[in-house]
Amino acid sequence: MKSTVSIADLEAKVQSLVRPERMEHIRRVAELAREIARNNGLDPERAYLAGLLHDAARDLPEEELRRLAPPENEVEEAHPLALHGRAARVLAASWGVRDEEVLEAIEGHVYGVDPENGIGMALYVADVSEPGRGVNEEIRELALAGRLKEAYRLAVRNKVHYLKAKKIPIHPRTLEVYHSL
Repeated sequence: MKSTVSIADLEAKVQSLVRPERMEHIRRVAELAREIARNNGLDPERAYLAGLLHDAARDLPEEELRRLAPPENEVEEAHPLALHGRAARVLAASWGVRDEEVLEAIEGHVYGVDPENGIGMALYVADVSEPGRGVNEEIRELALAGRLKEAYRLAVRNKVHYLKAKKIPIHPRTLEVYHSL
């Protein structure tokens, strides 16, 4: 189902909630998600929309994150920033976004999505590999070469290995996705 609000309106809403540096990241992710989608036979505009909205809640205060997306497990309770994907989904829906795959992509960009969600995989890969981050170029190149599932598998694996190495608790949904891949 299509969104009921324009991209320009959504961009203005997001821009009003985030720091300028975050908005630059969001724009890079949206553009890269669009390109990845195009190169993998997915709808580039839906991927762009997901990218535009993915970090809408990233700079919100902890209390607001908890209000929009109450913690569902110990990891979210201890690390409220893990809520920003679910909170961004809530915001996007309140702004008129009705596309379930896009909403799932926004929510899942933090901990992963079902591999059946191509838009979600494109967003996840774009978020971890956008050029401004200076890392994961090989993941970006795989995705741009039309090998999205392979890029996504590598991105999730790298995230889990990184978190384990840093002794950071891993979100249960990330582990679920990791084991499913």
